[in-house]
Amino acid sequence: MKKRWMGAGGYGEVLKIAIPLILSMGSWSLKHFVDRVFLAWYSDDALAAALPASMLSFSIGAFFLGTVGYVNTFVAQYSGAKRPERVGAVVWQGFYFAIAAGFVMMGLIPLSPWIFGMAGHEPNIKTLEISYFQILCVGWIPLLGQQALSCFFTGRGDTRTVMWVSMASAVANIVLDYAWIFGNFGFPEWGIDGAGWGTVASQTFEMLLYMILISKVRFRRDFNTWSSWRPDKELFRRILRFGTPNGVQFFLEVFGFTIFVMIVGQLGRVALAATNVTFNINTLAFLPMIGMGIAVSTLVGQYLGSEKPEIAVRATWSAIHLSSTYTGIMALLFVFAPQIFVFAFESGADPDTFPEIKALTRILLRFVAAYCVFEAIYIAFSSTVKGAGDTKFVMYTTLAASSSIVVLPVYVCVSVLGYGLFAAWVFASLYTIVMALLFYLRFRGGKWKTMRVIEATEGMGMEVGAERDVPAI
Repeated sequence: MKKRWMGAGGYGEVLKIAIPLILSMGSWSLKHFVDRVFLAWYSDDALAAALPASMLSFSIGAFFLGTVGYVNTFVAQYSGAKRPERVGAVVWQGFYFAIAAGFVMMGLIPLSPWIFGMAGHEPNIKTLEISYFQILCVGWIPLLGQQALSCFFTGRGDTRTVMWVSMASAVANIVLDYAWIFGNFGFPEWGIDGAGWGTVASQTFEMLLYMILISKVRFRRDFNTWSSWRPDKELFRRILRFGTPNGVQFFLEVFGFTIFVMIVGQLGRVALAATNVTFNINTLAFLPMIGMGIAVSTLVGQYLGSEKPEIAVRATWSAIHLSSTYTGIMALLFVFAPQIFVFAFESGADPDTFPEIKALTRILLRFVAAYCVFEAIYIAFSSTVKGAGDTKFVMYTTLAASSSIVVLPVYVCVSVLGYGLFAAWVFASLYTIVMALLFYLRFRGGKWKTMRVIEATEGMGMEVGAERDVPAI
């Protein structure tokens, strides 16, 4: 056990990078969890409308978010290859893409009545969905901007900075939500609109914090964070080459589950609200594993950049062991102590309508318990192959699985055959289990060990994205 903890790629190194990211994702999870709790206290309709609107916004923007987030892999591989002078340049290229993509997202605002009109939800919920979605679209510029800037820290392994910035943003968001939803501290009572504007304000605050931090003298000196601000066409194209498939993969996965929620919404307010509550509780297990996934991608990128694929393998297995233990404990709590998680929603909700939502949520949490360990395994293995540059495989696999396991079967079962909510959740669970198996097989195949995203230099002996013989570990 001591040997497993110590050394490169061991539990200790993985946790050193992952714990701040897990806490960062935990703060993000807490922020959204509290947001939904406040909306549950405000009204059932606001709670029911929040998930479809936020998931649709997130699913459309997921392509841009996944593309921008891939800057992390470039920073990690440049750091591993001892080429810090390229770090500032790649972060700036990602930031330019982020700002442009944010304006594209704002272009969806006039289309929102048509989009939600097609969903077939109840009229009062549809009105809230449209308003909330439009506000969230405004927030994509700061959201994508801070994502690009944060890669400067995560890719180098400086995850503590990201943790503190995320926590500060989460606190700001929670306070603003409480003020804007209920009309406290002199703010207007805007309900679900207040939740949206609180999110936008906290994202802007986070982006500005990162901009200030990368302006430190030592970062300007060691990483060219200001002197390399000019557009670099070749580097920008390389980000698109590897980042675009990653963005498509992220979009397909999120969009598939957005369609899932839209279809579930046809089953009525109770089914939609219970699904909303369940997914929000699931984030307590899921989002920390996203932090673990970023840590895996960072370590894999760094060790591949320094030509040490065998340590990248060790780091991946360390992450698997740690994340499976955490999600296994959460699965037991979901089954045997669901009241721990449901209580926060119940305490301020309508006592006449929430009991039905609560009863259904307790059942749905058993589905979450069945797949959440597989979810952790899937995230770790997929993060490894993405950290190497194997993004096309990730994209094609997600396209095939999301369409054949989630979207089409759920539509047929619910909208055509009328099998109901539980049948939909069976396929949602099956998707995660299948993806864990597929990425395990890809990981074992070893092709990812031969891939790089950064440009070749003298001594590397390979081109960008080229492959070479590396023994299977």
